[in-house]
Amino acid sequence: MPLTLPDAVLDFGERGPRWRSFVDALPRVLDDLLAEWELAPTGEVWWGYASVVLPVSRADGGDAVLKVAFPDVETEHEPLVLQHWHGRGAVLLLRADPHRRAVLLERLHRRDLTSLDVLDACEVVAGLYPALHVPAPPQLRSFTGYLGRWREPLAGLPRDAPIPHRMVQQALSLLRELTDDPASTGRVLHHDLHYENVLAADREPWLAIDPQAMSGDPHAEPAPMLWNRWDELGGDVRGGLRRRFHTLVDAAGLDEDRARAWVVVRMVVNAYWAIEDAERAGRPLDAGERDWVTRCVALVKAVQD
Repeated sequence: MPLTLPDAVLDFGERGPRWRSFVDALPRVLDDLLAEWELAPTGEVWWGYASVVLPVSRADGGDAVLKVAFPDVETEHEPLVLQHWHGRGAVLLLRADPHRRAVLLERLHRRDLTSLDVLDACEVVAGLYPALHVPAPPQLRSFTGYLGRWREPLAGLPRDAPIPHRMVQQALSLLRELTDDPASTGRVLHHDLHYENVLAADREPWLAIDPQAMSGDPHAEPAPMLWNRWDELGGDVRGGLRRRFHTLVDAAGLDEDRARAWVVVRMVVNAYWAIEDAERAGRPLDAGERDWVTRCVALVKAVQD
C-alpha cells in the first residue's frame, strides 16, 4: 500500500499543476524506490519546501534517508554535486536516481545550526566553505549566467520602484564587473547554505545538505546566512548583520570587498524577483513581498554603511 503523506506535503499541490502532479505521484514513487533499493521505512515522512525525506534502514541494516525532490532546476544537479563532494563537508550520497530526483543519503541528526548562537553558527559554516568550494564539474550552470538573465529587467525598473534607484544601478555595475571576472566561476557554490541546511552528524560535527549547486565564486556564498534568522536581529539590524558578515568573511578568509559586492548583487536581484512576481500576477506587492523587499534593501545598506 502506498505511503500516506502528511497534510503539509499534500498542501504542496496548491502551488500549481506541476506541484499537484508531483504530490500525486509521490506515494507510488516512494514505494517503488523502497522496493527497488531494498529499504524499510523506520519513521515518518519529513519535508522541506521542495522535497520529502523518509528515514529508512538498508538491507545491510545501516540507517539512511530516502529523499525525493520536486523536479526543477534547483534540484537538477544535487546527486552530481553530492557525488563530487563525496562526503567532504556534506552529507554522503549512497545511491541516486536523477530521473526521479531521488537520492539515498547517510542518516544525519535533525538538529541544525539554529540550535547554536548565530555567530557560532557562522563560524561553523565558514569552516565548511573550503571543503565545499572545490573545482566545479562542467555540468553545473554558471551563477553569473543565472543572475545575468535579470540584468535587462533590472535596468528597466522605474525610479519609483521600491528598490532605491542608486542601489539598482550599483548592483548592475557590480554584476557587470563580476561577470567579466574569470574568478566568478569555476568553484562549486552550494547557493542555499544557511542555518537549516547544515545538520549535526556522527561522522563530522556538522554537514551541509540540500545543495542548489552552481559553478560560481565562493564569495557569493555568505548571503543566505545574512537574510535568515532575521527576527533574532531585534532592534540592531545593522550591527547584527555586520557582525554576521564579518564573522563569515574573517573565519573563511574571504576578500571583504568581493563578498560585499556579491551580497549587494544577490539581495537586489532577490528584491527584484518579488516585484516581478507581483507584476506577473497583475497586482501590487502583498505584505509579505513588501517585507521581503524591505529586508533586502536593509541588508544591502547594512553591509555598506
